[in-house]
Amino acid sequence: ALPIFHCKTLIAVAALALPLGVFAQDKAKHPDLTGVWTARGLSATIFSKGDPLMTDWAKTQYAKAKPSFGPKMVTLPETDDPVYKCFPPGVPRVYFHPFPMQFIEAPKMMLMFFEYDHTMRRIYMDGRKHNEDIEATWMGDSIGRWDGDTLVVETTGMNDKSWIDRLGHPHSEQLKVTEKFKKTTADNMQIDVTLEDPKAYKEPFTVQFNMQLKPNWEIAEQNCIDNSNLDTLEPGVKK
Repeated sequence: ALPIFHCKTLIAVAALALPLGVFAQDKAKHPDLTGVWTARGLSATIFSKGDPLMTDWAKTQYAKAKPSFGPKMVTLPETDDPVYKCFPPGVPRVYFHPFPMQFIEAPKMMLMFFEYDHTMRRIYMDGRKHNEDIEATWMGDSIGRWDGDTLVVETTGMNDKSWIDRLGHPHSEQLKVTEKFKKTTADNMQIDVTLEDPKAYKEPFTVQFNMQLKPNWEIAEQNCIDNSNLDTLEPGVKK
């Protein structure tokens, strides 16, 4: 028989190790998405088959937008694209910047760390519901779960100040984005993105794109303010 002191010590050590052990077992049940990923065939818009079916409200907002890409393209000094004022890009707009992102898995959440302006998304994986008591934010409130080998993420609670692409397509605070991340090969991740926004679009729509794993890449420092026209951000500010 073990001495009482040794028994208590083993119990204490086991209790401390339990969260890590449980996390290791859970992680073994689903694909490993951790690592640095970059978009394949980056585009300025998620709409490969023309504009979605916009409501009158969305058409009005879209007509007023002055993007720096697409058929309504204006020069950078003329654009009113929020990201050129260093505001967070929102979801799914964050994917349309030519910078990689990194998945980091933790016991109760999945982190998406984007090189673009060091933007961070926290995807809660602990079974919680969306927080209805917080104000709308740029990146929204994201909760996730595993459906077999697919990570399913639902994001709500976004403000209406961002665009959903670089062409100026708007969204309202009713926007709900559902993303499904699935590794189709060792170095390819397919992302299916469904957008629902009854105020802006007459029906939900789904788009798909792919990202490539870059095992030897690291996320570098990239700050929006270093690459913006400071004169457009705040009166009196000079480069």
